[in-house]
Amino acid sequence: MKHPSCFPLIALAIFLLFAGRVFAFSPIGQPDERQNTDSIRGKVIILDPGHGGTAATDSYRVGPTGEREEWVNLRVALYLKDMLEEAGAAVLLTRTEDVFVPLEERSQLARKKEADLFISIHHNATADPSVNFPIVYFHGSATENMGSTHLGKKIAISLRKHLFKGKGPYSLVSDYTIFSKSGASVLRGTYEIPAVIGEATFFTHPKEERRLKRESYNRKEALAYFEAISAFFSEIPFPILEKQQPLEIPSFEVFQEAERMRPEALQWKENFQEAKRLYETGSPENKEHALSLLDLSVKSFPDSYLARDCHLLRAIILEEQGKLGEAATELKRVQAYYPTN
Repeated sequence: MKHPSCFPLIALAIFLLFAGRVFAFSPIGQPDERQNTDSIRGKVIILDPGHGGTAATDSYRVGPTGEREEWVNLRVALYLKDMLEEAGAAVLLTRTEDVFVPLEERSQLARKKEADLFISIHHNATADPSVNFPIVYFHGSATENMGSTHLGKKIAISLRKHLFKGKGPYSLVSDYTIFSKSGASVLRGTYEIPAVIGEATFFTHPKEERRLKRESYNRKEALAYFEAISAFFSEIPFPILEKQQPLEIPSFEVFQEAERMRPEALQWKENFQEAKRLYETGSPENKEHALSLLDLSVKSFPDSYLARDCHLLRAIILEEQGKLGEAATELKRVQAYYPTN
């Protein structure tokens, strides 16, 4: 039995692959410094400084010279609180000191206070000390959770503007890329509210850890969030629809936290590049090997700025192998979890 022509799917995947690179590096759409911050007045905003109270038991969230993520998260949140309150917002923090707060209590606070916005402030870690770029997560599918996706894009671009001089990649991804069965607890619990997790930078990058120790740098990060929030409230709100797509898209299992610090995770970029080279040889055997390398790249770093390209190349190879259903699933995953706008 002959399969239908694979050209339309391959053409779409190639187009999306190209569009993804433009998205990752394009400087367009940066928040306007001259924007009117009156849009913030009267809004109820919940800030969630991630983690806290686990220094004695958690050796994962610490930089090369000992700066802990939860300390930085809180400093940034406190600066942002001051900026937002000065602009007329009602701001609540899920914690104001280095204490443990259950995840469910964080999202419950947002629902109880009927928040207009929920932002969980974090900083990232990976096995590769050269990695440093912003990652922002929304819950579920970009085609359904449009409000949070729109907020996430504004935050990602503003973080890049203030902390990276407007240059380099960023990732805007679903929380299902890292928690493939249910997403992140605080975002799952605040669905229907525009809500994101922001991972501004990587504290495992030695120079970045030094910057994160400086209060002036923490204030700069807070300003990036402030500008994005002001820009978000200045526009007509985007809808948040009933969550359905994540229940339809099969899980793609990936490494979790400490697993992503394993030595093989260091090869996330090289695995993608080698997979591309193997694909371009045209050999069926090499394409099969390319699939395994793409799998490993995504498993190691599912929220990287190359993960989207990995899934797109997987779709192309699977289509060429006649696995039309699997290829279509990959494209659906890309459109839901790795948006371009």
